[in-house]
Amino acid sequence: MSWKLQYLPLHEDVESKTVLRKVAEARSALAELKGVAPSIPNEAILINTLSLQEAKDSSEVENIITTHDELYRSQLNLKKEIESSAAKEVQNYVSALKMGFSLVKKKNVLTNNDILVIQETLEKNNAGFRSVPGTNLQNEITKEIIYTPPQDSKEIINLMVNLEAYINDNEMCDMDPLIKMAIIHHQFESIHPFYDGNGRTGRIVNILYLVLNKLLDLPILYLSRYIIQNKSEYYKLLQSVRENGEWESWILYILDAIEKTAKQTIELITELKELMQIFKLELRLGYKFYSQELLNNLFKHPYTKISFLMDDLGITRQTASVYLKDLVQDGLLEMHQVHRTKFYINTRLFELLHRERKF
Repeated sequence: MSWKLQYLPLHEDVESKTVLRKVAEARSALAELKGVAPSIPNEAILINTLSLQEAKDSSEVENIITTHDELYRSQLNLKKEIESSAAKEVQNYVSALKMGFSLVKKKNVLTNNDILVIQETLEKNNAGFRSVPGTNLQNEITKEIIYTPPQDSKEIINLMVNLEAYINDNEMCDMDPLIKMAIIHHQFESIHPFYDGNGRTGRIVNILYLVLNKLLDLPILYLSRYIIQNKSEYYKLLQSVRENGEWESWILYILDAIEKTAKQTIELITELKELMQIFKLELRLGYKFYSQELLNNLFKHPYTKISFLMDDLGITRQTASVYLKDLVQDGLLEMHQVHRTKFYINTRLFELLHRERKF
């Protein structure tokens, strides 16, 4: 294949009227999402619940499959519970995402060192950028080589240095950040700088870029579910840029993903807020031990256990056990047990988070 990665910024004019119209629609949806997010008073609730969904979905794009139940159980540290390799990988994704968000908020830049830390947290190795040739991207079914990324280690580093500058230096390119995000994602996936974890690292970079550009305050817009539901189109359009220079269709795909995912997330946050209000009323009217901390505990994760309540509320084991027993007795929670360890499920929250949502 004769196509060769070029350094950024692009020489092509990709800001067509169609693209700019779509940018306006995507920006409007993002602005609404940014405004709705603070209606959930504890940001940990949104970050925890939504990052878990993204971690599962982003891993599923790479055919790393786990169930929601297995994922939630893995966070409980249940003794003698055997955690699958897929669940461990999803948990690594959550850690990498939160690590990246912390770095961007602290430094207000997204550097190659940060990207290396994210990938190392994700893959649990420190192999760094590729230094040995031989990496090719294949068709999952036919195993035909469809794209060969840069092989020379110096070229990979030079391209990543250029990409780092493009991400952080707005004077290099005055295009709208959402268009730049689409270009950044294509460039990163085409450089394919790592031996493993390129897709998931690239999708983390997407959300961090939105935070970096103040389009969102929290990392709560995740495109992986959209990509799963439009997976063949995602890979086809990635490749069509390489083969035909077809930037417009790729950029429109990413902008559509942003707009539709933002609207779906707004809907989820609204429903989450309503469910929290219902729980708050039920707890305040029915239990002397109601507190905002208790409500937060029951919503920042669909599964909880006695030690989580002890830590969040500053109460004894006995008191936490009584609270949870009362909530189970009245049907607000369900109790399950693995060996001798009990855990408690907010079933209404679980059902809300995992209701089928089509784009």
